[in-house]
Amino acid sequence: MHDYIKERTMKIGYYIVETRNTVRKIAKEFGVSKSTVHKDLTERLPEINPELANEVKEILEYHKSVRHLRGGEATKIKYKRKGKSIKLEEAEELA
Repeated sequence: MHDYIKERTMKIGYYIVETRNTVRKIAKEFGVSKSTVHKDLTERLPEINPELANEVKEILEYHKSVRHLRGGEATKIKYKRKGKSIKLEEAEELA
């Protein structure tokens, strides 16, 4: 494994433990894909630093356990926004 990959993997590992951000947010922050972040955290990190990998695993499991709630909340927000824009369009038509 190349040194830059090991370095990135460690940085991402420490970052997720510190911030508890999602894989998606971390991927944006580091300028890599979600797949890369996931592979770094689940496959590469245990080889490099098993203790850190265990901490990261707990965070990833938590994120997995609440993802259905986050998805539902995102959908709720999406349709609330759509509802407001429809009401605005109707108000403009009446004016």
